[in-house]
Amino acid sequence: MTASQLISEIKKKQSFLCIGLDVDLNKIPKHLLEEDDPIFAFNKAIIDATHHFCVAYKPNTAFYEAYGIKGWQALEKTINYLNEKHPEIFTIADAKRGDIGNTSSMYAKAFFEDLAFDSVTVAPYMGKDSVEPFLAFENKHTILLALTSNQGAFDFQTKTVENKELYIQVLETSKTWKNSKNLMYVVGATKAEYLRDIREIIPNSFLLVPGVGAQGGNLQEVCKYGMNDSVGLLINSSRGIIYASDNDDFAEAAMKKASQLQSEMSALLI
Repeated sequence: MTASQLISEIKKKQSFLCIGLDVDLNKIPKHLLEEDDPIFAFNKAIIDATHHFCVAYKPNTAFYEAYGIKGWQALEKTINYLNEKHPEIFTIADAKRGDIGNTSSMYAKAFFEDLAFDSVTVAPYMGKDSVEPFLAFENKHTILLALTSNQGAFDFQTKTVENKELYIQVLETSKTWKNSKNLMYVVGATKAEYLRDIREIIPNSFLLVPGVGAQGGNLQEVCKYGMNDSVGLLINSSRGIIYASDNDDFAEAAMKKASQLQSEMSALLI
């Protein structure tokens, strides 16, 4: 999917909502555990109920890898279902990969070719040669961890190195990499006050913003400092939507939460 196609979908739905599909079998409704594939059954119900209100889905691969081969098969079923039923929706493999070049090439093939995701999250710590293999794929997007929403982000990301904060150096350096046009960036909603400076460095890039909802990020603050002329934001909510209820009405409850967020986003786009 191209960035222009994503922008078109945002305008059409009046939404820049991304829903995180982080499936924990301890949290899903108990009756789904009787299904042959409870993870996929849960995801399918959530997707069917919420796809009208979002422009992206983001499975965090750890929540699938934790269940071994069955979890990976559920992830494959989920992305296949999305690509078949809703090809207009942007898909994100939240895998946070990043390794030496030949290993990164294999990670990129796994997510872009085998699973056919539109994008994957990547850690920048090992530098250019660990990221460029992802950037080589046409119409695929690499979402670089820039300034994350967790408390530990302050351990390294905001430390000053040679008179400049490390996350700023990551942003500036990444713009020099081959095919950097395929870059998007993760900026946590709990770091909204940093968005003004970030937008000065990457004014036109899409930002994936987790942390709205359960982690306490504020949608209005994120939009105030982070929105650009093409919106340029994908606001992720995971637990706040998919676990809105643990009863038989879980899909309906998720739909209501997604609809509420979409309504708030639509008002901000006026």
